[in-house]
Parts: sequence; C-alpha cells; structure tokens
Amino acid sequence: MKFGVLVFPGSNCDRDVAYVTRDLLGQPTRMVWHQETDISDIDVVIVPGGFSYGDYLRCGAIARFSPVMPQVIEHAQKGKFVLGICNGFQVLTEAGLLPGVLARNQDLHFICDRTPLKVERNNLPWTQGYAEGEIITLPIAHGEGRFYADKKTLAEIEDNGQVLFRYQGENPNGSLNSIAGICNLQGNVLGMMPHPERAADSALGNSDGLRLFQGLLGKVAALV
Repeated sequence: MKFGVLVFPGSNCDRDVAYVTRDLLGQPTRMVWHQETDISDIDVVIVPGGFSYGDYLRCGAIARFSPVMPQVIEHAQKGKFVLGICNGFQVLTEAGLLPGVLARNQDLHFICDRTPLKVERNNLPWTQGYAEGEIITLPIAHGEGRFYADKKTLAEIEDNGQVLFRYQGENPNGSLNSIAGICNLQGNVLGMMPHPERAADSALGNSDGLRLFQGLLGKVAALV
C-alpha cells in the first residue's frame, strides 16, 4: 500500500505521519507537495495536522484551493482512502468531503493534552483494529477543534452512523455531541481532531493510534 502525505506551507505533522507509515509499518510513502496535480500512484492520501497557510481566514480555507485538492476529491470519489488529521480534518470539511465545520474551541484557548475517546463502531477499515465501544487515548493539539453542524446535518450524521470517535468524559473543546472524528457516507474518508500518529510508537508510552493504521492495512491486504 502506498501512502501519500500532503505537505502545505505550514504543515508540521507531515513527517510524524510518514514516520508511522514508512518506518513503523514499512509501507511506501511519498510526500506530496500541495502544488502537485498527479497523485494517481497513491492508495491512501493523508492530510496531516499543522497550520496550513498560517490558518489565515479559517483553518483549512486556503488549503482547500491548493492545486492538489481536486485530485484528492477525485481520489475520494473513486472510493479510495483519505485521512484528515486535525488541520487535515478542517481541510476536508472545507473541501466538502466531510460534513460540518471545525470552529474555535469553546473556551477560545489552544488545547494540548491527551484525551480518552470512545470507538463508536469497528466495522470500517479505520476502526477494525479496535473493539466497538473501546476507550482509547490519543493526543489533541488544536485551537479550532469544536465540531459544529446545523441540527439537520447533525441528525443525519448520527442516524447514518458516521461518528467513529467521540470524546469520553470531559468534552475538551465543546464539540457538538462530543464528536471527535467522523467519516463520509461511504466510509472511505475519515476526519479526526485527535492525532493517532502521535500515539503510534510504544517508545512514547502509547500505541493506541497505531491500530488505526494497522486496521487499514489489514483490510486492504484482505481485499488483495
């Protein structure tokens, strides 16, 4: 499986993700500069965390217009996998690949912490490495991570089972329904505010995030 990690001006978690896919999992990984227009060689696109274009206007609002993004949209429409982490989640909502928006945290402060998450369902490649209802711990680091959607959209997201991760216990940023990560209707696009790549190496004391990447690899291997 070949991973492509997008790199925007201001990305700062791109190498963290590449360390997981390339060094921990041993998979071919290519850093994709935001001006590229051919990603046909990529199986999984990862839109990493950071501060794309300095988070001017809104987080992800400028990155959404980068030359690579029409290719990412086409990639997703073909049913291929796309993962957006933190700022990447914001980019995917701005691009229309996921519903809702990410707004300023409820207390208007940047949050850098670890938080427990509940795995809402495990019948998708992203979550098949977990048990349904399992509580895992992942780091968060964001100033605009409060998930918001209008009542109709929020009801549809819940009814369709699109919530994959939910904050457990304290809601750190005021996200509606404690939503931490959602997928699209088809399940091939995932956006999440917590950072699985920062909890993938046991040397850091937590490898809960690694199972997300391993589950995806296991699903693709089974299909092959």
